[in-house]
Amino acid sequence: MLGLPSHVRACLFDLDGVLTQTAKVHAAAWKEMFDGYLRERATREGTAFVPFDAVDDYDEYVDGRPREDGVRTFLASRGVHLPEGSPDDPPEAETVNGLGNRKNNLVLRRIREDGVEPYEGSVRFVHAVREAGLRCAVVSSSANCRDVLVAAGIEDLFDERIDGVVARERHLRGKPAPDTFLEAARGLGLPPDEAAVFEDALAGVEAGRAGRFGVVVGVDRVGQAEQLREHGADVVVRDLAELLESR
Repeated sequence: MLGLPSHVRACLFDLDGVLTQTAKVHAAAWKEMFDGYLRERATREGTAFVPFDAVDDYDEYVDGRPREDGVRTFLASRGVHLPEGSPDDPPEAETVNGLGNRKNNLVLRRIREDGVEPYEGSVRFVHAVREAGLRCAVVSSSANCRDVLVAAGIEDLFDERIDGVVARERHLRGKPAPDTFLEAARGLGLPPDEAAVFEDALAGVEAGRAGRFGVVVGVDRVGQAEQLREHGADVVVRDLAELLESR
């Protein structure tokens, strides 16, 4: 049923790239922010400007992670270590939080200008899951998760939402740690082995494997099926509708 093991009673979905077509929006915003900062830094220090790679750097260091972790992890790969600052740092501040806020402003601008489209196959799958009596949760590192769900018109499909705001309030570690997925399972009143995780990010499938969930489904939107399997996906599909077709 639904292409999932029979003991699965809940589905935990990542947002960007799984439910909504916003992963490319985030990748573009990260590139715009990092390229601007790296160019400023190179000019100031008289060094070569090496741009952020919106595919390789995004997948390896940023995708699926909380915003501050993405800033910190990518910059560390370039040998750059900035002070943390505080969450209310202005976007021009040269701190981890400042750069994170700069990126967030760019994402919000792009969402306002372009809107948010859900993946039609994902919406079909979530409806089928609910009709089968399974519970549903969204588990996202994004602090803008609720706004994106509302903009996409799918907020009412989910029983639980664990996002960047909730993670900060509850002091949950971000992906690739399994904490946010485990918190969603607890919120639904189920053990991890009775829940399925759906992720397009390498850090996300790592989190699903680390949490010992019933099944981890990798969603391959960008041609990284093998990497998803290597990081912990039990099954890889290009679209969630494929699981319905497998019945």
